[in-house]
Amino acid sequence: MAIGAVAAVGAQLRCLDAAREAARLVARGEPDRARQAAGAIAPTSALVDIRIVGDEVTVEVSSGVVGRLPGLTVSGRAVGVLEPGALLGGLSEGVPAIPAPP
Repeated sequence: MAIGAVAAVGAQLRCLDAAREAARLVARGEPDRARQAAGAIAPTSALVDIRIVGDEVTVEVSSGVVGRLPGLTVSGRAVGVLEPGALLGGLSEGVPAIPAPP
């Protein structure tokens, strides 16, 4: 059980790091790099949800923890503000879940 708890904490930290980096990149106008970075940082098979409302970017990364605690989902969330002149490259307001690349 302790090993599973440590794995869950590690996965949650990776989700938080991935969300933070993706929010920063989307805010700068680099949504494609955001998806790539989130996919590289997040645990395998994590889902990345990018939402833009007004000038606010919210990124949530969630992952099911594998190992000794099946069925447990961990997530990380980050919020940023779009920089002036940021081009969103196909993203629009209220964009739903965008899976991270494998």
